[in-house]
Amino acid sequence: MIDIPIDTPHEPFVRSLDAMGQWRADLEERVRELVRYLREHGLLDESAHDLLDSLRQRLAGEKLVVAFVAEFSRGKSELINAIFFADAGRRIMPATPGRTTMCPVELRWEPEDPPGLSLLPIDTRLDGASLSELRSQPRAWEQRIIDVKDPESFADALKAVMGTRSASIEEARALGFWNDDLPEDNPPMTDDGQVEIPLWRHALINVPHPLLKRGLVVIDTPGLNAIGAEPELTVGLLPSAHVVVFVLGADTGVTKSDLAIWRDHLSSQALTRYVVLNKIDALHDPLSSVEQNEAQIAAQCASVARTLEMPSARVFPLSARQALEARVEGNARLLVDSRLLALEQALAQQLLPQRRAVFEQLTLEALSVVQQSTGRNLTDLRRHLVEQISELRGLRGKNSSKINLMLQRVAAETAEFESCTTQLQAMRAVHTRMLKDLLVALSGEPLRGHVDGMIRSIRDSLLKLGAKRSFTQLFAALRRVLDETHQREHDIRDMLAASFTRLNTEFGFSLVLGQTTDLTRFRDDLALIERNYIQYLGLTQAMRLAQPRFLEQFRRMLMSRLRVVFESAASEIELWNRTASAQVDGQLRERRRAFKRRRESLERIQQASAELEVRLSELEQQDDRLARIEARLNGLFDGARTAATRRDIASGDAPPMPLRRAPESVPTLGIDQAFAGSVLAGTHRAEAGHDVSSSPSAVQARPA
Repeated sequence: MIDIPIDTPHEPFVRSLDAMGQWRADLEERVRELVRYLREHGLLDESAHDLLDSLRQRLAGEKLVVAFVAEFSRGKSELINAIFFADAGRRIMPATPGRTTMCPVELRWEPEDPPGLSLLPIDTRLDGASLSELRSQPRAWEQRIIDVKDPESFADALKAVMGTRSASIEEARALGFWNDDLPEDNPPMTDDGQVEIPLWRHALINVPHPLLKRGLVVIDTPGLNAIGAEPELTVGLLPSAHVVVFVLGADTGVTKSDLAIWRDHLSSQALTRYVVLNKIDALHDPLSSVEQNEAQIAAQCASVARTLEMPSARVFPLSARQALEARVEGNARLLVDSRLLALEQALAQQLLPQRRAVFEQLTLEALSVVQQSTGRNLTDLRRHLVEQISELRGLRGKNSSKINLMLQRVAAETAEFESCTTQLQAMRAVHTRMLKDLLVALSGEPLRGHVDGMIRSIRDSLLKLGAKRSFTQLFAALRRVLDETHQREHDIRDMLAASFTRLNTEFGFSLVLGQTTDLTRFRDDLALIERNYIQYLGLTQAMRLAQPRFLEQFRRMLMSRLRVVFESAASEIELWNRTASAQVDGQLRERRRAFKRRRESLERIQQASAELEVRLSELEQQDDRLARIEARLNGLFDGARTAATRRDIASGDAPPMPLRRAPESVPTLGIDQAFAGSVLAGTHRAEAGHDVSSSPSAVQARPA
């Protein structure tokens, strides 16, 4: 393991991400303590356990995905080194002149896997298997162990992502690196008729860096040629990223290939995008004044903003080379001159608060549901105790005939209460049927039918010009499915509400229905996916849509993203229904226990009247104990809410530590002593085959 002290990185984005990790860890511990206390006192029913466990897993495992996109030689890898790996005292990601990153590189930390480099051979494209499918097939990858204790060895191991090999025109065409219709985008041909292609299709770097431990995932993408050759990158990885950083060269501005990447892959308004104008040090003219140099940089930024139709506030001029040098040497003045802090400040102030707000809302909603449920259970328990205490106090000085009458009354009340089982069975039968019909509409088969219908329509359309219309019709149909589901869910709630009212009135239950699942966020998820993907269905993409391989990859990725949305909606609806059913079961169980306790208490008193005072004392002590439990639970719930809503720890406003130079005698990256941060659930990763996205229910529409 790597041993960089956690207090080394203290720049804006790093500090805020670290603070958010601490906030999530503190909140997770509060939820864990609440679960432990509820379980110890027998108050944790199945639905509450599922809800709190799901929340805890999300707090522990949510991934924050930042994608860096650029043509080669723009300084993208150097920028990643400056932001994330300066503590190593040297470059970690390959950043030499010329083309370095030849395949998409994903940096992450999965604690169940050893530190290492996993490389997917480029030939796997010929098999037709998607990247999503291959992620779960370790044998398809070439595994290389990384010595993370030695930065130099670590950096040398990562040079593997630069690997290339020669291929014939036919092989390059089959792999997606040669297009006869777009000769200007093809790689140069050697004298022997060969072309250079990447050796690898995808690279996964698993390293216990402090930021990666906190759930950060960094995606380093290659240039235009490699992006276009891997459809899953364009329709999977990039749309799922929470933020995209597009790197340009300050000396070149927006070139033709840069504009092609932006137009074809990053122009969606749904993406949170930042533009970096790197290498501003190359614009420095020693014969010009400072004001003239600044004016030239400002003019270049304004030109880039106009060309890309981006707000100028989202364009950041900087020098990644100067920033890395400043952090390695501990030169605060040079770090300011590099202007990297402005980009990090923007990431910290705009991206992280959005993600934190999602967690806060989910936490408060889950706490409210569980507190209402446990509060009702405690109230019922105390009500039954008060009834028993009142009965027993009334028996003081009474003879055995009075106790017999009380036993008969308990038996009659028990028999009357048990007659509710007929109504409960009828309600459960209707509830099960209605819920099954609802969930079938959200299952994979109907969804697959909708998607396959769209794909057939695209294949049959002339020159694929009707692709966008078919895509729009698909999402209109999916929104109608959600609307029908919402109506069915309300029908279930109305049925349960009528049944609960009868049970409360006739049999003394205290059943309460909460609000049904809010499907608005799932409609927002559909809208986000539609905005992200529709750019691949325009007139400029007609040639690509004509390729069966691209269309099939598009279908697979779209299907996996949509399946996550619908399965997440189904899971939340099912959880709400389980909560309602568990409430009935819990109260039924407690009422039966209460009747049993009353009967046993009276029988013991009947056997020995001297036990009356002893039993009264026991019941009073039980009531006092429940009162203390209730007070303690309220404190735990309030503490969890306070942890969820506190602003100081999550804002990263702690005073920054001074820059310091990494000791040359310590050849470490600095990771072992890092805070054991979170790694989430979210929810796209299991189904979409990409383990870095967040749950769709947490996805928010992201402004440009």
